Amino acid sequence: MSTILECKNLSKAYGKKTALSHINLTVSGGHIIGLLGPNGSGKTTLIKLINGLLTPSEGTLTIDAHPIGIETKQIVSYLPDQSYLNMHARVREIIRYFKDFYADFDENRAYDMLAKLGIKPDDKLKTMSKGTKEKVQLILIMSRRAKLYVLDEPIAGVDPAARDYILNTILSNYDEDATILISTHLISDIENILDEVIFIKEGQIVLTSSVDKIREEKGKSVDSLFREVFKC
Repeated sequence: MSTILECKNLSKAYGKKTALSHINLTVSGGHIIGLLGPNGSGKTTLIKLINGLLTPSEGTLTIDAHPIGIETKQIVSYLPDQSYLNMHARVREIIRYFKDFYADFDENRAYDMLAKLGIKPDDKLKTMSKGTKEKVQLILIMSRRAKLYVLDEPIAGVDPAARDYILNTILSNYDEDATILISTHLISDIENILDEVIFIKEGQIVLTSSVDKIREEKGKSVDSLFREVFKC
């Protein structure tokens, strides 16, 4: 598979505080990858750099060989850790907005996912539970035909049943050549869907590995290794 994401000597500082320090990372297409680290490790900073919400202090970051810009926004589908949707809008109205805004948005896929999850298109977001709102936002993101999906804490703050729905939605609705990058601290909940993991600690990459390699060479689960590395 070709390289979908590459960081070279990538650093980001906020004043005197360094959030990312000289990261070198290559991610190939066609995988589900966990971006794993404790709070304050640099996960969200990296995600914001990928999505052009921040600019690097040093180094470069490319998506599908493009520098961050208009071309990469057409490639990346981003789920932030907080909702940005209009709570007074109906689901149907938001789908129409996404269809108008994103050329790769698949309206039929969105309505199919809504039906499978029992969500009514005419319902307003403000009337929904937190879990249902999370599902709607994920449906919108996964209905794009993107090359890279970046999901920041997609299962945080929802009950276990909603987590299962969300993970099944992720698995069932992306093209096999695309890559999904999932940032989370709920490792045991997502471990079984991951192909690879990236451990990040204090702004530096401390491990990149396939999940199978961890199990074969370390003889332990990703969750167990994470707890060992980060002393959880």
